Amino acid sequence: MAKLLGRDFSRALTTMRGTIGYLAPEWISGLPITHKADVYSYGMMLLEIISRRRNSEKIKEGKHTYLPIYAACKVKEGDVMCLLDSRLEGNADGDHLERACRIACWCIQDAEDQRPMMGQVVLMLEGVMDVVVPPVPRSLQNFVGMEDNI
Repeated sequence: MAKLLGRDFSRALTTMRGTIGYLAPEWISGLPITHKADVYSYGMMLLEIISRRRNSEKIKEGKHTYLPIYAACKVKEGDVMCLLDSRLEGNADGDHLERACRIACWCIQDAEDQRPMMGQVVLMLEGVMDVVVPPVPRSLQNFVGMEDNI
């Protein structure tokens, strides 16, 4: 969407389109949309690629798990191997996995000004920029510890 608007527009007000779980919070709250909304969606997709899990899955009778909560908590704990696609049987470079998970969690921050720009994401993925442990997004903090009931 950012490319469609061109460089003359830094923000746009438009109707919501897309899958709810991948939409940045500003879509739902009615705030102006910027290129950072695409960064949020990229972060959600990166988590799904890493884990081979949908962002929301039914795990038991009547219980769901929300991948962003689980991932943000595991990144904060430093336990990212449990996020890896189980078909890989742990066969992955731990440092690269840690980096990718941290990047994804930075991309899904609530506040658009806390999300990196896509150029920065590329530099982080290439290892040119350091990636510190991101905070658990504020909107997800209320659900920490309740992952199985969401």
